Amino acid sequence: MGHYLIDICPFWVSNLIFTIMSIQQIDFSKVLNDEQVYDHMMSNYYLLGNDWIHHQFRWLNAVYAAFKDHYKYMIIISLVEKTLQFYDQMNIKLSYDQYYSKNFLQIDKFSITELCEKLQLPKETVRRKVLELEKLGVLKRQKKQIIIDRRSFTFIKPENQMKYTASYILKISEILTKEKLYSKKLEVKMIENVLKKNFSICWRWFYRMQIPMIIGYHDMFEDLTTFHVWGTVCMNQAFNYKTALNKRNGSNQTHDYMNFQKELFTGDYNTFNEEMIRGDKAQSNGVSAMSVSDMTGIPRATVIRKCKFLIKNDFLKLNEKKQYILTGFNVRRVLPYQKLIFKNKAKFIRKVLNLLTIS
Repeated sequence: MGHYLIDICPFWVSNLIFTIMSIQQIDFSKVLNDEQVYDHMMSNYYLLGNDWIHHQFRWLNAVYAAFKDHYKYMIIISLVEKTLQFYDQMNIKLSYDQYYSKNFLQIDKFSITELCEKLQLPKETVRRKVLELEKLGVLKRQKKQIIIDRRSFTFIKPENQMKYTASYILKISEILTKEKLYSKKLEVKMIENVLKKNFSICWRWFYRMQIPMIIGYHDMFEDLTTFHVWGTVCMNQAFNYKTALNKRNGSNQTHDYMNFQKELFTGDYNTFNEEMIRGDKAQSNGVSAMSVSDMTGIPRATVIRKCKFLIKNDFLKLNEKKQYILTGFNVRRVLPYQKLIFKNKAKFIRKVLNLLTIS
């Protein structure tokens, strides 16, 4: 026994010394907090808004594409998040490759009721979706245990999403660096590698940002397909808005969140379009049902049906070309909620940037 202690002590001590030295090397005055990240995201929204909208659009497209059903995907990643929570509580850190090398993921004490509460969905809906996932072979239930089969990994592996997320984090780091709040020089590949190396913890942070966000939009739009359609119209209008701002003579290039979103939703930016300068009546460039269908993979008939709901509830309207555009109602309905979810976004980004500082 004595020999065993002698053998392991140098290793234990060297690790402890390394940990202490690593902590001492951290300048805690440079560690970011949530408010710093949130405030600079909001004040520099002109530089970040389109990137964030594209980030979320790609993620939502991946959510739908996996099963042609948003809710099946949400059930799977809610269960995955539960396994990540377990690993975090047990202080187990798995890389991306380690996590997806497993044949299956097992979640103990699973219940339909628990999943209903997490996703705020009716019990009948969750039970039906779980049964459909079982028929697809991606889930298996054994009493109160549920197993996520390896074949589901193809649908939920965030290989591309990690690249998109790393690019967005880099953009925020550059803004914080310019404000002298962050000093580590980053590159997209470096960020992606750190996300992969610390996958089990980082992607739990990611899901804790995304799952509540999507649940909130489900509540606002009554289902996720409707939100997906609305979000696609929003992305199209944001692209047009940014183009108009870039053409604006003497444009103020430091729009904060509220100014950016108010002009985006109300279409006020058309005042500066070349058509208006010529004296013609300006009209927002919208998007057709066919284009929304092509961009999302959602059937055209479904897009038309969802757009009727969105028009009825004043989220969308038709322009003179019979294309879908946003209404000013979104300022009152959507902006207060977006500000809340951006708090979760700031928390996620702060955690990753601080992790990158010590990596």
